[in-house]
Amino acid sequence: MRNNWSRLTAALRVVVLALGGLLATTVTNGQTLSPAARISLITVSPGSELYSSFGHSAIRVVDPVVSQERIFGWGTFDFRTDNFYVKFLRGTLPYTVSITDMYSMQYGYQIENRTIREQVLDLSADQRQRLFDLLNENYRPENRTYQYKFYYDNCATRPRDKLAEACGDSLRVPSKTIMTGKSYRDWMNDYLGQQPWAKVGMNLALGTPADVKTTGWQAMYLPDQLHDQLARATLVRADGRVVPLVAQNLTPFEAPRVFRQELPFIFDPEVVFAFIGIAVALFTIRRYQRGWVDRWLDRLLFGLSGVFGWFLFLLWVATDHGVTAWNPTLLYLMPLHLPLVYWATGPSTTARRRTVYFGMTAVLILLGMLLSRVPGGVDVLFPLTLLVRCIVNLQPVLNRRQIPARVA
Repeated sequence: MRNNWSRLTAALRVVVLALGGLLATTVTNGQTLSPAARISLITVSPGSELYSSFGHSAIRVVDPVVSQERIFGWGTFDFRTDNFYVKFLRGTLPYTVSITDMYSMQYGYQIENRTIREQVLDLSADQRQRLFDLLNENYRPENRTYQYKFYYDNCATRPRDKLAEACGDSLRVPSKTIMTGKSYRDWMNDYLGQQPWAKVGMNLALGTPADVKTTGWQAMYLPDQLHDQLARATLVRADGRVVPLVAQNLTPFEAPRVFRQELPFIFDPEVVFAFIGIAVALFTIRRYQRGWVDRWLDRLLFGLSGVFGWFLFLLWVATDHGVTAWNPTLLYLMPLHLPLVYWATGPSTTARRRTVYFGMTAVLILLGMLLSRVPGGVDVLFPLTLLVRCIVNLQPVLNRRQIPARVA
């Protein structure tokens, strides 16, 4: 019921934002802003669904003299796009700049119970006009589509870059070049604490580019970081005066605090994989003591590992996300487990073949565990489960100095 309600509210918000965008597009691209115009950064708090877990940023332009308003956002995509899911997985789904107004935006995010914060920027008249022109130029049909990249080009980095382009050297962000001590992955995981399965899945899919330590500028791929760092930014006026970038902080909507329902302990990923590991280990030991090494279990575990490995490998070589390359998880979720596990456990297998496969697999598992940066215990528990099967396959059956028996 909760998921259905979430989908309904999300769909309703999209409709409201679309209607707001139709009204907002009455502004002409060549408009000159009046001296009373103001520009703000809008920051929306994270939502409960995965797609909204990191929040949202937008730029609001209000000109009371002509009673017009535009809110530019960079997080819109069309479900009707041909081959939508294929393009989404490959990282080639086109995202577009969209326009709405505060009434429509606020109504949509109130439905999702997400706080909206507004920072009115103390820009000069020239800077406001340059920024407005850049935004309108970006909204032109030939420019509004772009290739979304989670860490590098998204709804938070676009407002940051447009603001920096409009202000030039006069914009000073103290934390811009200071190392945060956290990687892209670390920042991401701060927002996934209440979605443990999504956290595990996303971390398993990320490669070494996600582990690059970020500067303050790079950390602004997150809307909250953009908000907080611009709160400390300054502008250098033409006369040399240094003034705060943010002139006023507003909260158009403060969401009441809601305690989210936590995932039951028994369904936590670490608990699930711990149970699987213990069950496999106990079963393996008991069967080994009786003189059996079950091939069907090896085919199941390593076959599934191979399936996931091929998926992660395709995320690396067949997508354009930019952060799924050189994934150490592939050392234990090796794609070639499928079909090699059948080669090593088939009816005609030899002791040499089995030793080569499970011996090399054990080495790769240990190396993968050493290099992995996946938080929590899943990337230890599951590799250890595989390692147990490798070890038992490298041993003679207890009290029988012969190759392990085959059980189909």
